[in-house]
Amino acid sequence: MASSPPQNSTLKVWFNKLNESRRSSVEVDGDEVLFGRDPECDVVLRSPLVSRHHAVVRILDDGLELQNVGVNSCLVGDTEILGGQRVTFSPDTKIRIWPYTISFESEQKVTFSRREIESHLRALVANLELRVHKQLLERLDLYEMESTRGGSQDSILLLENNIEDVCRELDVFGDDNAELLEEIAGLGLRDHAINQLIMETGVDDQIFDLAALTSNEFDVPATLVPEREQELHGLLQLLRKKLDLENFPDISSKIQSIEERFTEVFHQVRPHLHAELRKYLILRMLKKDLKDIVFGYGPLQDLLRAPTISEIMVVRSDQIFVERDGVIERSGRRFISEKVTESIIERIVSQVGRRIDRSQPLVDARLTDGSRVNAIIPPLALFGPCLTIRKFPVQRMTMDDLIEIGTISEAAAKFIRACVIDHRSVLISGGTGSGKTTLLNVVSSFVPYKERIVTIEDTAELRLHQEHVVSLESKPPNVEGTGEYSIRDLVKNALRMRPDRIIVGECRGGEALDMVQAMNTGHNGSMTTIHANSSAEVLQRMELLMLMGADLPISSIHRQIASAVDVIVHIDRLSSGRRVIGQISEVVGLHPQTHQVVLSDLFNRRNERSLEPTGKLPTFIESLVDNDLLELEFLYGRKSESRR
Repeated sequence: MASSPPQNSTLKVWFNKLNESRRSSVEVDGDEVLFGRDPECDVVLRSPLVSRHHAVVRILDDGLELQNVGVNSCLVGDTEILGGQRVTFSPDTKIRIWPYTISFESEQKVTFSRREIESHLRALVANLELRVHKQLLERLDLYEMESTRGGSQDSILLLENNIEDVCRELDVFGDDNAELLEEIAGLGLRDHAINQLIMETGVDDQIFDLAALTSNEFDVPATLVPEREQELHGLLQLLRKKLDLENFPDISSKIQSIEERFTEVFHQVRPHLHAELRKYLILRMLKKDLKDIVFGYGPLQDLLRAPTISEIMVVRSDQIFVERDGVIERSGRRFISEKVTESIIERIVSQVGRRIDRSQPLVDARLTDGSRVNAIIPPLALFGPCLTIRKFPVQRMTMDDLIEIGTISEAAAKFIRACVIDHRSVLISGGTGSGKTTLLNVVSSFVPYKERIVTIEDTAELRLHQEHVVSLESKPPNVEGTGEYSIRDLVKNALRMRPDRIIVGECRGGEALDMVQAMNTGHNGSMTTIHANSSAEVLQRMELLMLMGADLPISSIHRQIASAVDVIVHIDRLSSGRRVIGQISEVVGLHPQTHQVVLSDLFNRRNERSLEPTGKLPTFIESLVDNDLLELEFLYGRKSESRR
């Protein structure tokens, strides 16, 4: 039962739009505050994304209560509140009614997360860089410099000297900015520490093909001050000691430690940041960022290198999201303008021999390391250029890795391995970003070395370690609209290449029919992935895709699926970002009365915590046991519990 509201209450509300550093405040008398876009609301949030009457906040004796009275949801802390729902919360909890952030009580009591502070500081730096960039355009021919990507020593020196001159003219390092500059210097030191780790690791130690693409550290010895560089080196060593980085096993964990714990140790480093070193560090940061814009990939430069980031998503010039450990979050970085965004997108796609402009505003390409790039610009993109880069994993995952992180149980892994060696056709299903391709890469490692494998993909992501592998990649049409070779064309051609197994990166069209026919004509043990939300939905999805290939009776499609596919492995992506195997099912055959395809779950997550056997045996269990591929006692014993 809710507490009664106190009498003569006054609530102070602070609110600001996303990416706006300046906040507005309203003091409301009474025990209720109405939020919405209607002018009659107590707090008017002017956005079409806000309902006319969106939410009511009531003052209680022991806190606050929010009731969502609108259509769209809102966030109270990290909890999503749908229309009609209520929740109680403390006054220091933030509310997000997209695109607004709302907090209560006095301005001084409002606390910000590490990510929000970083985002705010980067927005300030981006605004400063925009001002400096405009001045540089008046002084230099930056577009001529861009055309000679990499730049000569003379042009880089000229650019750096002009950056220093512009900063003096703008009085960037004036006394009025001292406190803010100290915080920005801390941000610069954090970025510099991460970059140094990556550069020290080197391309040979890790598969940093993207780092090779983005190795634009255009430092001119004449502009580096030895005394300051020595001090900076000392600060980095102190920072590494405080963070105890030497005890971390790999570069990813070291970078993660810097990202998460820098704030808590910065106060120990701060006293060593005297005014001259602070100025030098910020100038170094500005020079690097502006050189990245002129010669490199702008704010994407460091994101492309970072091994902790698996995906980069540019929504607008001022909104760049990244995926870390399966969780999407704002990077805090931004482009200084849409024109620069479009220019850098052109630079990225041109590196792989593609072009993007108003006549061809959509590009889907693959970088040299296997990372996938999708770019779309106006007129197709309504709010400015968009870019999505799915980075190729720095280290190739193994089944042991998946067991260790709890994606799959040891028993299930043994079972899948036995199925692959026994030439059982495997179909991997899951949603977007669930890790289907990664799992396919891992599962394909069980294919014996002596077999001939043909892989077919839209953009080549599979990296098989076997020797006898033929890798094929589809080709889009050229400017004249000719020369296209689809996945289906390549599947048909693969049948003429004498493969033992065909592995298709993903079936999303008529090639599903050709793939099923290949499995039915002597290519047992072939594999592919498909979009679906469960093993049962895989069958419906396969029906649809096969009908795209040919107008066949449903009964005929069911017969082909039942005879071609042996095992379906379904992978889920949890709300926490973790990827886990949710089901492993066998395609048993056709039901004698309904003639529908019958599935039998061999493993599932019944308790929502671990992948466990259901107790049902696959119809081909005798083959697995007779060939010494599986120990029945191990599969269904207590050892089958997954590691957590």
